[in-house]
Amino acid sequence: MLERKKEVLFGVLLGLAFIVITEPLFAQAGGMDANGGEIPWWFWPLVLFFFCFVLGIFAVLAGVGGGVLYVPLVSGLFPFHLDFVRGAGLLVALSGALAAGPGLLRRNLANLRLALPLAVIASTCSIVGAFVGLALPTNIVQILLGATIIFIAGLLLFSKNVERPEVPEQDALGKALGMSGICFEESTQEIIDWKTRRTLPGFLLFVVIGLVAGMFGLGAGWANVPVMNLLMGTPLKIAVGTSKFLLSITDTSAAWIYMNKGCVIPLMAIPSIVGLMLGSFVGVRILAKVKPKAIRYIVIGVLIFAGVRAFLKGFGI
Repeated sequence: MLERKKEVLFGVLLGLAFIVITEPLFAQAGGMDANGGEIPWWFWPLVLFFFCFVLGIFAVLAGVGGGVLYVPLVSGLFPFHLDFVRGAGLLVALSGALAAGPGLLRRNLANLRLALPLAVIASTCSIVGAFVGLALPTNIVQILLGATIIFIAGLLLFSKNVERPEVPEQDALGKALGMSGICFEESTQEIIDWKTRRTLPGFLLFVVIGLVAGMFGLGAGWANVPVMNLLMGTPLKIAVGTSKFLLSITDTSAAWIYMNKGCVIPLMAIPSIVGLMLGSFVGVRILAKVKPKAIRYIVIGVLIFAGVRAFLKGFGI
């Protein structure tokens, strides 16, 4: 217990140090260079690329999606309007999901019977969330974003996933929708027969997840996995794989709304996506050599600070 408290404190302090060190660099570059001249057009895309490259490494090591880090940090550190950041954030989350989706389906780690009912609910609600987010004043969205990011940091800090939840009997709704399956666990050479429980509460939570994903452009992997694993009782690997596949449907629905409203700028979206994907490849290689728990707490510290900053920014502080 004491060891975990030390890791949490270490992570929060390093996260704060990251923000404190980088924020003045971005603040000083608000459109002018050191000699008082205008910054060239390629400056911010280049900085965004390298920033997202580092973000991609941290996202893999911490076990979170890039979107949940991208939106609060880029909106807080870069001089971009929140609508453009949210549009790019959805595409960032979407690109990772599309890259991983076919492989997850091939290896039977993403289950279509589980994914499709949840995808219909989450994608419909993400469209509603996108319209609501674009209609609200920016300061209100900043306040809600800050509160949501702080909640996500708390969820990452206190939730503990279960490798293989015990589900003695499937509920009627899950049985009617055929939300069950068989997967092969390579590490133990076992065949796991799984089924869902508490399906209706899970559906209701995916309404909220879809709304949040659409409003803030965060993706939804941070919430998909705990709901499917802890509440609905799916094995952790199935929950992670299905969550990644779900993002390719949920984020596509919301992303079209932002694109239609002119909130997706290629000079923001392309360097962000390329940087995060390259960073993810590097992160996978580093993952075998570092202690991911410590990195996870660093990311939680960064999220807490970014959430507080977004919350205060909404109040004009």
